[in-house]
Amino acid sequence: MASSVWKGHITFGLISLPVRLTAAARSETVSFNQLHKQDNSRVKQVLFCIAEDKPVPRNELVKGYEYEDGKYVVVDEEDIKKIQPKTAKVMEILEFVDARDVDAVYLESSYYLHPEEAGEKAYTVLFEALKRTGRAGVAKVTMHNREHVVILRPGKKGLMLHTMYYQDEVRASDEFRTDGSIVKDPEVAMAQQLIEALVVPFDPGKYSDGYRETLKGMIDAKISGEEVVKAPPAQELAPVIDIMEALKNSLVALRKPPAVETVTEITAKPKRRRAAG
Repeated sequence: MASSVWKGHITFGLISLPVRLTAAARSETVSFNQLHKQDNSRVKQVLFCIAEDKPVPRNELVKGYEYEDGKYVVVDEEDIKKIQPKTAKVMEILEFVDARDVDAVYLESSYYLHPEEAGEKAYTVLFEALKRTGRAGVAKVTMHNREHVVILRPGKKGLMLHTMYYQDEVRASDEFRTDGSIVKDPEVAMAQQLIEALVVPFDPGKYSDGYRETLKGMIDAKISGEEVVKAPPAQELAPVIDIMEALKNSLVALRKPPAVETVTEITAKPKRRRAAG
């Protein structure tokens, strides 16, 4: 069972139900260690006290906030616990909104919202009501030393929770706009045809990180003493001049029988052994 990142109660109206949060997703990547170039030995970061000119162990560290240049106030865990708001244990739904109005740019991290045994019925009522109305709940919760605004929405099997960026954390761009006057209706209609021709059911399981797999293959090749062959450069694409002609050719290409696809990646080949002489 996944470990919980938060436990508490959800409240809306006079209804209260115990729940817990678990992380819904995490990124995967190939990690590297830092080595000394001369002998390939591991190196580590040393925490150093500038005033005493010596390294210090982690158990001698405290948190400090710099309120003036070079001046700090020490803040410990007990201080933080004393000022925790009620949202540290209670997630109150403040309002409900149309789920379609929630711009995805505001969504930060995703969590599964599990009901505890005592709250299963109230949880299910909320889940079904949100699903049938197309609404999402807006609530506040404190975790990881921060008070988050969160979105509650129905997923396929239960409630999902997404932490939100605050308005001042979303970078506005005055240049980010689309001028609809530069396109013609027939061009958009042709683009719609191309889109519809490529529509398939969404299946996240068929997507994979090709670069990560190639990187692992390269590492395996180096472990085996094989030579890594550089992949050919990507094809340079010219800007489209006649958008209508490009759309027509794209639709024609889709109607042709599918050709056998080949994907060129970084491959490995054994080093040639020198002939004994």
